[in-house]
Parts: sequence; structure tokens; C-alpha cells
Amino acid sequence: QVQLVESGGGSVEAGGSLRLSCSASGERFSTFCMGWFRQAPGKEREGVAAIYTDGSNSYYSNSAKGRFAPSQDNPKNTLYLNINTLKHEDSAMYYCAARPRCPPMTAIQALGSKVYSYWGQGTQVTVSS
Repeated sequence: QVQLVESGGGSVEAGGSLRLSCSASGERFSTFCMGWFRQAPGKEREGVAAIYTDGSNSYYSNSAKGRFAPSQDNPKNTLYLNINTLKHEDSAMYYCAARPRCPPMTAIQALGSKVYSYWGQGTQVTVSS
């Protein structure tokens, strides 16, 4: 079993920055693939970034390129998502997801929710114009 706990969300003004955190426990963190997803009210869940925690690969959605940067601290079993130049349309609940012992995947697979076995409870990001 893997437990994921997100934190770091909040209310920010457009143009600001946030760093979201996802703390993982339960299995060896360095073998995971992990994703950041977001879901706004009335919209489908969207994958914005995905990484292999062994450092072998990372993927970004088109909406995330240039402003979203995932990073990790393996000794702390923590995944981060740095978001810069926040826009109103970034407002959403942000979730992290994990899959231990991850096989090779394409970007489409890694940014899709189906491949992940474990999910956190989410952290809300609200961007005011």
C-alpha cells in the first residue's frame, strides 16, 4: 500500500507562484512513476506532469510546459510541483498519483489517470484575477 498526502495549495493572485508537495509512504519511492493531475469543477481530470522517480523520464502536458516543473526529493519521499505565473484557469483541485515499479510508458500513458494505482486526497489551488 502507498499513501500519498498533498499539501501546499492555497489562494494566490494571478502571476504568483506556488509549490505543491506530495509526500509518499509505504513503498520504495525511487521505483515509482508519479503524476500531477488537476480537476476544475465541471471538467475532466487533466494530467499536467509525470515523472519517473529514478530520474529516467518526465512528461508535461501542453498546458504545463514552461510554467510547471515537477521535482523530487527521494530521501524525503516527496514529489513537488512548482507552478509559476499562475493563471485564473489554473484554479483546480490538484492531485498526485503514484504507481510503484513502473514500466516504460509513453507520454500519453504517463499523463493518463488509468496507469496510476494510488491517489492523494488533493490540494486546492485558487487563482484570483
